[in-house]
Amino acid sequence: MSISALLSMGRCCCRCCCPRGLWMLSAPCCDDRRMCVCPGPRRIGIPVRTSSLPLFSDAMPAPTQLFFPLFRNCELSRIYGTACYCHHKHLCCSPPYIPQNRLRYTPHPAYATFCRPRENWWQYTQGRRYASTPQKFYLTPPQVNSILKANEYSFKVPEFDGKNVSSILGFDSNQLPANAPIEDRRSAATCLQTRGMLLGVFDGHAGCACSQAVSERLFYYIAVSLLPHETLLEIENAVESGRALLPILQWHKHPNDYFSKEASKLYFNSLRTYWQELIDLNTGESADIDVKEALINAFKRLDNDISLEAQVGDPNSFLNYLVLRVAFSGATACVAHVDGVDLHVANTGDSRAMLGVQEEDGSWSAVTLSNDHNAQNERELERLKLEHPKNEAKSVVKQDRLLGLLMPFRAFGDVKFKWSIDLQKRVIESGPDQLNDNEYTKFIPPNYHTPPYLTAEPEVTYHRLRPQDKFLVLATDGLWETMHRQDVVRIVGEYLTGMHHQQPIAVGGYKVTLGQMHGLLTERRAKMSSVFEDQNAATHLIRHAVGNNEFGAVDHERLSKMLSLPEELARMYRDDITIIVVQFNSHVVGAYQNQE
Repeated sequence: MSISALLSMGRCCCRCCCPRGLWMLSAPCCDDRRMCVCPGPRRIGIPVRTSSLPLFSDAMPAPTQLFFPLFRNCELSRIYGTACYCHHKHLCCSPPYIPQNRLRYTPHPAYATFCRPRENWWQYTQGRRYASTPQKFYLTPPQVNSILKANEYSFKVPEFDGKNVSSILGFDSNQLPANAPIEDRRSAATCLQTRGMLLGVFDGHAGCACSQAVSERLFYYIAVSLLPHETLLEIENAVESGRALLPILQWHKHPNDYFSKEASKLYFNSLRTYWQELIDLNTGESADIDVKEALINAFKRLDNDISLEAQVGDPNSFLNYLVLRVAFSGATACVAHVDGVDLHVANTGDSRAMLGVQEEDGSWSAVTLSNDHNAQNERELERLKLEHPKNEAKSVVKQDRLLGLLMPFRAFGDVKFKWSIDLQKRVIESGPDQLNDNEYTKFIPPNYHTPPYLTAEPEVTYHRLRPQDKFLVLATDGLWETMHRQDVVRIVGEYLTGMHHQQPIAVGGYKVTLGQMHGLLTERRAKMSSVFEDQNAATHLIRHAVGNNEFGAVDHERLSKMLSLPEELARMYRDDITIIVVQFNSHVVGAYQNQE
């Protein structure tokens, strides 16, 4: 039997929509021809209108086509046993099980019915068996490095007269996508009218539109919030007279990090309205600006503008659709503002900020500077329940999700958890046809009685830097799902210092042969005597997050397998990963303390 014939027998009578809008091969199923939705990440199950399935080979992206020999030899089932139940007998087309805690959105039972195999599927699998020689398809080290380093970026703070007067030496950042396109974003900028630097990571869900908009706009709102009254007046007068504006931010961006040029005028008008209100509210008296209050106001105001722009709409159909996409998708944000020894972290959602501290004995310890806003945070659960009537206590959070659907309890956008039902219907009905055809926008969360259920207000943490505070790690939850915070800090600390603190090798209860122990000791000695292949701390951390084996060491074979996963499988094993590692200048930080 040919491969195409085998695939055609496994063809579903309906189609499964994968998280990135591609059509995936589904299980033989659906005798009643009901709607079928694959358990893709961060999506709410919705009906699929069409019924024809394109050819498997035509639907495959390039990485999948490279994997086609694996399908022929059933090697994929051996390497990724949890992704395909092949058992070396046939190509099983059933979608793999994805743990619910890995999905930002969970399919709702009223809108999603998973495929079930036919009872007679077994007779097809027993028809003929093929003997083949297993083949291994691994990436070479240069290929692995090319993938890992594709999005890395480094910035070193310039010195003046041979001295670095900033408390920041520089930062490294990188991204590794799992979704296509990636839903994470990152931003870094120096505040030109005030002292300080802004750095942030943004984790999108239900698409990348909201995270993209927040990554472009939030730092402007924060910078404006920190400006004194005189500077705001000077900027407003320049706009009115048509003169050049004072630059507010110096961006530090990778070429892949872009701005939405089409929406720049709309975004500027909303920002101008904000600083005009700040001018009217300010009496003009010089006073110290409260950074914590400025961060909170900036987060809340941007989220309010995102909501308002979607309600007002735009005569330009493209812009109208864009602002609605931004509002109906969502994003979490974790932002750090560093000014001298003053470090503020504003967090909305479940990304994290972790401080790396070097102890006197040379070991590393982790200090958490943010709290996850999800069901694992008891204080956050209590806050959410107190904001709604007691009769909703059991429905506001179900299965550790907001209204049984959303994992983070704070986020930008996500107006389906903020607007009233009447407002949602009015905006959708008056919106463009693309929005009206989107079943997700029409979906009303269950037990939706007293909105808003979601807020973008951040939780702000303050920390005064000390000489032993060596670096800060900002990362989306894709990193923290795979690595413990102490391991993250240790790996970055050892990378930055070039030293490996020798500790007894822990094997975690595994039975280790003498040969395996010899290999571990040899690897440790190699690390001590060689320089790191990564020139970027964030890249080095991603290498460990994706390629670590059970002994805590990078396994090239495992790393190669994980990076070789085709798009439709990658999201089933991990999330997008975005990391910024900020290195502090201990000498400057110590000088601040000595001055006091």
